[in-house]
Amino acid sequence: MSRIDPAFLRGLTQPRSALARRDALRLMGAAGAGLALSACGVKGQGGKEKVSRDDVRKYWSGKVKNNRLSWANWPGYMQDDRETVKAFEKETGIKVTYKEVIQEMGPWFGKIQAPLAAGQSIGFDLMIMTNGIQLEQCRQLGYLAPLDLSRLKNFQANAGQPFKNPSYDPGNAFTIPYESGVTGIAYNTKYVKEEITSIAQLFDAKYKGKVGMMGDSQELGNFGMFLLGIDPEKSTPADWEKAAAKLREQRDKGIVRKYYTQDYVDAVSKGDVWMTMAWSGDVYSLTSPDVKFVVPKEGGTIWTDNMCIPKTAENPVDALTLMDWLYVPQNNAPLTEFINYMPPIPSTQQIIAGEAAKATGGDKKDLERLSTSPLIFPSESDLARLKHYRRLTQAEEAEYQKIFEPISKGS
Repeated sequence: MSRIDPAFLRGLTQPRSALARRDALRLMGAAGAGLALSACGVKGQGGKEKVSRDDVRKYWSGKVKNNRLSWANWPGYMQDDRETVKAFEKETGIKVTYKEVIQEMGPWFGKIQAPLAAGQSIGFDLMIMTNGIQLEQCRQLGYLAPLDLSRLKNFQANAGQPFKNPSYDPGNAFTIPYESGVTGIAYNTKYVKEEITSIAQLFDAKYKGKVGMMGDSQELGNFGMFLLGIDPEKSTPADWEKAAAKLREQRDKGIVRKYYTQDYVDAVSKGDVWMTMAWSGDVYSLTSPDVKFVVPKEGGTIWTDNMCIPKTAENPVDALTLMDWLYVPQNNAPLTEFINYMPPIPSTQQIIAGEAAKATGGDKKDLERLSTSPLIFPSESDLARLKHYRRLTQAEEAEYQKIFEPISKGS
């Protein structure tokens, strides 16, 4: 088990890796994506909202295993010694070229959109994309290969229910999860003497000046909607306005000390803020032992980094083979031990617990903490309260940003 914190490998001087991976939600709204597409004169290849069996059959007909593939991923999302890649190569005979070339979704989409629109290879057969506007653009524009779920038997058998049929990709037509994380509440027990269970406590005037909220518009908007009992995935512009009004009221009363990107970690650890919106991976890896994380009773957000195959992939069968291989729990466990995010395979927990029982010293302590952490393996009740972001069209994204973005900017 590696003890190197992946967050440090991704660079703590940059915005949090999860935020960077979802930078479309903060740095490049749908309006910006639409401008980029328009400026390049890019047209799609007939993307579909639903994929038929005939679509799948036509794509995969005649495609064969070539014993090679190229994989584009984010920094810190694989062991330093590439243990998982080597194990896959040894078992399958497929040679993997693995490159950490994705830093943010916006620039990545900008790099791949022109060749994909022209029906050309991007040089990769597998890529990791976060649910958000760029993944939605790839779906709508027909840039992704429809998955043959009949060849993903390990996914079907071992994926947790929350990772099947997500709202951002109904039926897993184009994607299956790689890793996930949760947006909830972190609070410092040295200063907060009550148990924090509710988003309403982030709005309590007794914590004036001691509350942190996220500057990311979609994260912020989700919590405003959760407070009002609104499901973000089914929300309307009228719902957004109601949520924004509550968030402005919280801000104008001086309850919010700051709207954060990454630096909330130090703030809540030191007591500059006593409670804050937070990502599960940060709390697990980076905060002090006094900081607790909770999925509030009103709900929390689940974000997912997904494996998908570009439609122009040269080795799609090999890529599909790797995707399904990663859904064997014994193959996934070493990744979870390194990455410290939520795996899409619940039974990974038992494997890590078994390793902990056999381990000694520091490794034993680390593995025991990992296997029992609700931040890595949420309870069924926590999972039931998690929601994805609202899927937004370009016009909706522009309206959404117009409503929520001014809150964190003080306007």
